[in-house]
Amino acid sequence: MSKPIEEQKFFTDSGIEIERIYPKQDFGDEKPGEYPYTRGVHSDMYRSKLWTMRQYAGFSTAEESNKRYHYLLNNGTTGLSVAFDLPTQMGYDSDHDLSDGEVGKSGVAIDTLRDMEILFDGIKLENVSTSMTINSTASILLGMYIALARKQGADVKKISGTIQNDILKEYAARGTYIYPPVPSMRIITDIFEYCSKEVPKWNTISISGYHMREAGATAVQELAFTLANAQEYCKAAIKKGLDINVFAKRISFFFNAHNNLFEEVAKFRAARRMWAKITTDLGATDAQAQMLRFHTQTAGSTLTAQQPLNNIMRVTIQALAAVMGGTQSLHTNGFDEALALPTEEAARIALRTQQLIAYESGVPQTVDPLAGSYFVETLTAQVEKAAWDYIHKIEKMGGAVKAIENSYMQNEIAASAFDYQDNIEKGKKIIVGVNKFAVEEKMPENLLRVDDSIRQYQIDKLKKVKAERDNAKAKASLELLERNAKDNTNLMPAIVEACENYVSLGEIADTLRKVFGIYKS
Repeated sequence: MSKPIEEQKFFTDSGIEIERIYPKQDFGDEKPGEYPYTRGVHSDMYRSKLWTMRQYAGFSTAEESNKRYHYLLNNGTTGLSVAFDLPTQMGYDSDHDLSDGEVGKSGVAIDTLRDMEILFDGIKLENVSTSMTINSTASILLGMYIALARKQGADVKKISGTIQNDILKEYAARGTYIYPPVPSMRIITDIFEYCSKEVPKWNTISISGYHMREAGATAVQELAFTLANAQEYCKAAIKKGLDINVFAKRISFFFNAHNNLFEEVAKFRAARRMWAKITTDLGATDAQAQMLRFHTQTAGSTLTAQQPLNNIMRVTIQALAAVMGGTQSLHTNGFDEALALPTEEAARIALRTQQLIAYESGVPQTVDPLAGSYFVETLTAQVEKAAWDYIHKIEKMGGAVKAIENSYMQNEIAASAFDYQDNIEKGKKIIVGVNKFAVEEKMPENLLRVDDSIRQYQIDKLKKVKAERDNAKAKASLELLERNAKDNTNLMPAIVEACENYVSLGEIADTLRKVFGIYKS
């Protein structure tokens, strides 16, 4: 016999107990746009400017991805978000043996500046904000982007966008690292230093909880591990002699949005409050350096291959959580992404989901619409406390790098992932269409697949670029890069020069591999 309702206990996905009712409380008078920014980083939030509506896209060749970008821009997206294939992420050209079977599959294949020219053909970089999901090779892709902007005649001081550039979460959860942690951190701080002078509107890092959440982290773990990594980057930059009041203004964050709507909103609100304290404790006095600005993507791991149209509703809930939590930009997943790359129809519905929230729901018309809710305010404080507990443990270990080297973050994420799946298997966690309300169904038709033949197309293009470029200049660029890597000179000027001389991504990465070595976990 089931327990009476009043005796049942309910919990968020992070294990925080949810009370039946929350008593009246006084939560003070925090204002949006004021420290500690719990209620938002701008006083008017979406009343004066909506979030940037990004759609994550990139597949096959630069030519095919360019068509999708124009399609999205014509349908009202306000910012591009580039997905790169695994060889590009791992620093291998399309002709490398390890690239076989992966070229163009999880994103677009980029070997040289020529691919970047095609990728953004007909798109003025001064007029669009571009986010690039790239980490180990972030310096190289940024170098190509800057080289292309110069070639277009753009003022590079005006181009805007973001590189993910968050290597610590790669060691913790995702795996597309190349070099050991110490030289990887050096590359990141080189980018901070270079961009603060040369590309001041560029967000030099997007510290990502997204992938840790996709790997199985809870909302609390996502928040805690992301901020612990961010604190480590700041300390490394300060040690290099950089001013936190300068570089922290260009730090952004990348969070996941799951289905537990109120916990997600509480997570975003707690994140701003915690970051304000962390940066202040590290010496930040400029308000812009204390504000946590973030991009959100809806949760790929929650999408189901079963009854894929249900994913439209999941994405809507997740997008609402991001907007009510005060995101600065948002990507909504296509309903068919559990099966394949998103079709144009799925991408359009995903974008329309954002537009419906923006223009029809009324949600953006007031700032922090859930502020003052006894439940949400209490949950914000509970999420914050649980996240601080993790951060204090990591600090006692010696910081995020030590915690990762000791496999602490990895083990915590793995344990949470196991518990989550175990609850699904036992029916304690209901996934509609999977372990409840399932139906017989056929595989959807017209899924987007990338043909393996494009690898040869990329190889032929790469050969042509190498044959036509000035190989003396290319060789000199790589020699300069190697010297700078050895003598601790900032790497970015040499990387940009190499990109301008059509040196390939693999050639640049191999030069750095020769100096720094590779990391084996």
